Amino acid sequence: MALGLRKDPLVSFSFFVEIQGQLTGTFRECSGLGSETELIEAKEVIAKGKIKYMKIPGALKWDNISLKRGITDSMEIWNWRKQVEQGDVNRARKDGSIIMYDQTNTEIARWNFKDGWPRKVSGPTFNAQNNDIGVEELEIVHEGIYRDH
Repeated sequence: MALGLRKDPLVSFSFFVEIQGQLTGTFRECSGLGSETELIEAKEVIAKGKIKYMKIPGALKWDNISLKRGITDSMEIWNWRKQVEQGDVNRARKDGSIIMYDQTNTEIARWNFKDGWPRKVSGPTFNAQNNDIGVEELEIVHEGIYRDH
């Protein structure tokens, strides 16, 4: 291998969330950066009564983005969710990005989503018997996601 051609895998511990170009905060966990195509299976009878199975692509579906973070005094995601609760989904729809950084804080990957809105927000589970950080969760549904770089 020639010097300088090695490509290490990206580390997943440093990422931020932007909504409408504004940094919304850091989260400790993110999942759901993907899509899938539904599968339609069809069978066809061909020569001599043989059955041939075909696999045809169906509708495109996007995974919901799930974000978790230690709870803070910020009400930003709760206020965003309140727009949906009050029936104002059109105003709640926002474009956003999940941005991944390397160890030098250089942006190395970005997933952009379109027309996202908070489907679910949940607060921490309380337990006086442990010392865990309280975690809040945000689930964003959207109408498309793509990796920018």
